[in-house]
Amino acid sequence: MSTDEPTSLPARLQTLALEAPDRLAVTDDHESVTRSELERRTNQLARRFAALGVTAGSMVSIALPNGVHHIESSIAAWKLGAVPQPLSARLPADELSRLLEVANPSLVVGLEPGDGRAWMSACADVSGESAEPLPDMISPAWKAPTSGGSTGSPKLIVSGQEASAEAVLGRADALRLRAGGVMLNTAPMFHNAPNMFSLMALLQGQHVVLMDRFDAERTLHAIDRFGVTWLYVVPTMMGRMLRLPDEIRSAADVSTLETVLHVGAPCPPVVKRGWLDWIGPEKVVELYSGTEAQANCMIDGVNWLTHPGSVGPVLSGEMTIRDEEFRELPSGTVGEVWMRRAPGTPETYRYVGAKSRTHGDWESLGDLGYFDDDKFLYLTDRTSDMILVGGANVYPAEIEAALAEHPAVLTCAAIGLPDEDLGNVVHAIVQVADETGADELLAHLKDRLAPYKLPRSVEFSETPLRDDAGKVRRGALRDARVQKRNSLDG
Repeated sequence: MSTDEPTSLPARLQTLALEAPDRLAVTDDHESVTRSELERRTNQLARRFAALGVTAGSMVSIALPNGVHHIESSIAAWKLGAVPQPLSARLPADELSRLLEVANPSLVVGLEPGDGRAWMSACADVSGESAEPLPDMISPAWKAPTSGGSTGSPKLIVSGQEASAEAVLGRADALRLRAGGVMLNTAPMFHNAPNMFSLMALLQGQHVVLMDRFDAERTLHAIDRFGVTWLYVVPTMMGRMLRLPDEIRSAADVSTLETVLHVGAPCPPVVKRGWLDWIGPEKVVELYSGTEAQANCMIDGVNWLTHPGSVGPVLSGEMTIRDEEFRELPSGTVGEVWMRRAPGTPETYRYVGAKSRTHGDWESLGDLGYFDDDKFLYLTDRTSDMILVGGANVYPAEIEAALAEHPAVLTCAAIGLPDEDLGNVVHAIVQVADETGADELLAHLKDRLAPYKLPRSVEFSETPLRDDAGKVRRGALRDARVQKRNSLDG
C-alpha cells in the first residue's frame, strides 16, 4: 500500500490498540474500556449496524446520553463507511421526527423513531456478534451534527472532511490535543464541539473521560481523579466553577491541566480573568469558529491580557469585516464578519436542509465585530436573533413555531434575556385568544422542544407581536425588557 494513501479512522484506532492494548480509551460515569476492548466492541457493534441496514455513505443518527456507547456508535459507523449524526437523547417525538426527515438515516440508535425506520436501543446486547476486524473503509464525512437553523427548520452541517486521520487530525496540534493526555468532556455529545473534540482526543491516543451531565464540583473531582490534561468547557460552566466555595476549589488538584479550551459563547471578562488567575493565562484557550469551519480564530490567556476581549487572530481560513454594502471596513470599525476557506483548500462543510448566506465566495454566520491594528478580532453582537443559552444555540423561530401550534396562541415572539449563569435565557411573549396560562403553554412546549430550548419565563401581550407583513422586531422587544429591568434594578 502506498504511504500516500489516507489512513482511515478505524485503522488509526486499531493501530493505537495494537500499540497499547491495555491503556484506557474511554471512561464514563459507569464504566471504562481499554483500547483493545474498544476495538473488539466496535467490531461487534458495526456488524449489528450492518445487519440493521447501515451501508457506506449512509447516516447513523446517534441519540444517546454521554457515555462509552456514544463513542462506540461513531466508531461503528466509521467502520462501515457511514457518517455519525449525533442527536440529543432527550428529543421529544415531534422534534426527532423533523430532524430524521432531514437526515434520513439508515439507523437510529437510542430513540425509537416511530416511523418504521430501523433503530437500536441503547442497551442492545451485541456480544454474540463477531469481533473480527472489518474491511477497511473511509466514510465520506466524519460527522454530521445538526442545527436548528436561523429559520427554525432543522439542518445538518455535514463535514467536508472524510473520515481519515490526515483530514481529521490536521489541526490537533494547534488545538493542543497532544498524544498521551487525558481529555475531560463536560458537555452534551450532541453538540458539535464536545463531540468533535472528544473524538479527536481519542484518535490522538488520549484517554477520554465523559461526564453524563455537567456539575461544577464533580468536574473538579474528575480533573483530580483522572489527572486531566485537556478540559472542554463553555463560559457558563466556567462561571459556575469559579463560584464554588474556596474550600472546594482549593481541595482539588488541578495542576495536571495543560489546556482549558472554551467555545460556544462570549466569555464575561470577570469569568475570563478569574480563570487566568486560577489556572494560569498560558493554559486558557478560546476558540471562535462555527460548525461550518470555513475559518476560525484562537487566543490564549497571555495574548488575551494584551488584547482583552479579543477572540484572537485568524488561525485558519480568511475573515473580513464588511458594511451593509459589502465594503471592507478599516480596523476598529464594527461590521459584519465574513469568512471563507483558504484558497485551494477543499470545502469544509455542506448543508442539508438549508443554504449558506453568501456574497461571492464569502460566507457569514451572522456575527458583528472588528479587527484591531494587530489583526485581532473582537466580536460585538450578532446580526441574527439567535439566543446563546449556556453555549447552546437556540433559534427563536423554532420556539415560535412550536408555540403557534397551540390553538389559543395568536401571535408570539421568543427573545433572549441576560442571565448571570447561562449568559441568556429564553423569554416568550405571547398574545392569546383566551385565558390560557403560562403553565399550559410550557406543558405544550415540553412535548415539542428539547429542555434547553424551553422559555424560562412567559409574558402575555394584549396587542399583536407581528406587523401586517408578518414581521417581528425581536431586537426592539428585547431592548425594551432589558431597559425596564435595568431601571427597576437601579
